[in-house]
Amino acid sequence: MIHRPMVPPTRRPCAQARAADADLAQRVKLSVWLIAATLVAAILSLASVARAAPAPDSFADLAERLLPAVVNVSTSQRMTTAQRGGSPELPQFPPGSPFEEFFKDFFDRREDERGQPGRQATSLGSGFIVDPSGYVVTNNHVIEGADEITIILQDDTNLIAELVGVDEKTDIAVLKVEPTRPLPSVRFGDSDDMRVGDWVIAIGNPFGLGGTVTAGIISAQQRNINSGPYDDFIQTDASINRGNSGGPMFDLQGDVIGINTAIYSPSGGSVGIGFAIPSKLAENVVNQIIEFGRTRRGWLGVRIQSVTEEIAENLGLQDTQGALVASVNEGGPAADGGVEPGDVILRFNNRPVTEMRRLPRLVAETPVNQRVAVQVWRKGRMETLRVTLGELEAAEEAGLLAGLTEPGEPVPESQDLDELGLSLSGLNDDLLRQYGITPGTEGVVVTEVVPGSPAEEKGLRPGEVIIEIGQEKVTSAADVARMVEEAREAGRRSVLLLIDRDGDLRFVALSVTG
Repeated sequence: MIHRPMVPPTRRPCAQARAADADLAQRVKLSVWLIAATLVAAILSLASVARAAPAPDSFADLAERLLPAVVNVSTSQRMTTAQRGGSPELPQFPPGSPFEEFFKDFFDRREDERGQPGRQATSLGSGFIVDPSGYVVTNNHVIEGADEITIILQDDTNLIAELVGVDEKTDIAVLKVEPTRPLPSVRFGDSDDMRVGDWVIAIGNPFGLGGTVTAGIISAQQRNINSGPYDDFIQTDASINRGNSGGPMFDLQGDVIGINTAIYSPSGGSVGIGFAIPSKLAENVVNQIIEFGRTRRGWLGVRIQSVTEEIAENLGLQDTQGALVASVNEGGPAADGGVEPGDVILRFNNRPVTEMRRLPRLVAETPVNQRVAVQVWRKGRMETLRVTLGELEAAEEAGLLAGLTEPGEPVPESQDLDELGLSLSGLNDDLLRQYGITPGTEGVVVTEVVPGSPAEEKGLRPGEVIIEIGQEKVTSAADVARMVEEAREAGRRSVLLLIDRDGDLRFVALSVTG
């Protein structure tokens, strides 16, 4: 048997041992960090999957819970013969039939020439209950002109409804019924939390068929279909047809995130393009109508326009976001808060103004008399102003319009700017009368626009008054010529004009390059 000699273990120096221990500790620490990072990534991944909210195996449980809160809205209107456009429709007979002449005489004798009440016109729409005491939301166009409104519940109970109030700007109406028991109701969710691709379901009364459930996804957001000043529609491919108007669009939690209002359809039926008023806008309107019987929107008191690329360049902005203030109502909230023409509103009440048409909605959603922060870009730097909002409806009733510029003494001289295609003149009494310009208006009047010129391409026309160039006031045609030349020498491609057209102010970026 061979025995291997025992060799005593070699002892490492202390410094070497400490280095090995430190290396081991570092590797352990790294392993812990890797495990933690993996766990965090897994949690975030699960959260993302949960937020994506995949379609359930069935919508049945959700539909069963929500259907009782969705109602049919039936309206009737008493019509006179004059409203019907003359005689009732005749039965259709073959041309030349003896019955045709007989029935024509019969209906002519029955025609109500004295305008007495005739037959009733009936329409059907949808709605949903937002309060167990009987408040119902629908579209204004569903009940507009109705003499009688009936709410039909899922169990076929008929309840006569009273009109609480309407908002034509958003096409929303609120009704009230008097039930004998608390009614099933639904609540508004937050449409701003929804994303393109999220699942939604719509419930309504298409073609008068009664409670009908359809499902789809959000196809797009912030759609402008030119139906009103606050267009911000949710687009969906869930089937929406005639009779669905006023019905709710739900998320998968059963909250109302939209009011189905319109469809795009060459055929009149659903082609997968429906539009809903977002709940973020609708809820505020509904609450105001219930509380006050009408809307009470915030009012800023400015006229605004979009920021084009040329305007952004002139103002030193990096992009075209924001709303450019063309004019400010004298004595209005914006004027009192220090907002000036030429300011670009980039944030309102701590919310970004991504484009011009977003500002009116942000203002309208803000309570009256609330003091808000308004961030503006003014002459190359950011400023934060504080504005206390007024009430839009009160301003409309008072007939308030955006104020004109301050009066001044015009200089009656003229000058041609051939490269721009403009002839300009200082203001005098004759020109004020010739073009119908408000006396006291300050600036330089356009007397001629050359066809095909840069000025014509931008829509300028004789009689318009140039008030500012590059946010500096002008009082003579010489001022305009000088400022245009200075812009050209500075290498700028355009100049920013503030134009007064019949009291309506707007900014125009006019090219100065050849």
